[in-house]
Amino acid sequence: MSREIIKTDRAPQAIGTYSQAVKSGTTVYMSGQIPLVPETMEMVGGDMRDQIKRVFENLAAVAEAAGGSLADVVKLNVFLTDLGNFPVVNEIMAEYFTEPYPARAAIGVAALPKGAGVEMDAIMEVTSVK
Repeated sequence: MSREIIKTDRAPQAIGTYSQAVKSGTTVYMSGQIPLVPETMEMVGGDMRDQIKRVFENLAAVAEAAGGSLADVVKLNVFLTDLGNFPVVNEIMAEYFTEPYPARAAIGVAALPKGAGVEMDAIMEVTSVK
């Protein structure tokens, strides 16, 4: 099966040796997104709500570049430096997803790149193959 590298300027550029996403058949594997503003590559200002929203916006941009949307996400992984923010993730996630919701894991971690409080990656199924 072929692999297609997904890239968009509407999400932060990779800051390491990885791609924003890789599409294999109809499955898209999206790399972790932290709350970087794509235009500046700086962390979004504000509180944890702003960080979580920026991460969902970044994931949405990668999903669109791959030919889908957040509605096509089947698995979402959430990494938090403070699991006390989990209710905020649930609240904001409801603004970006409707039922049926994707499968999800929430994992507490000691630290994330660039001092982020949240990182998310996802797996998406799209209906067509290029």
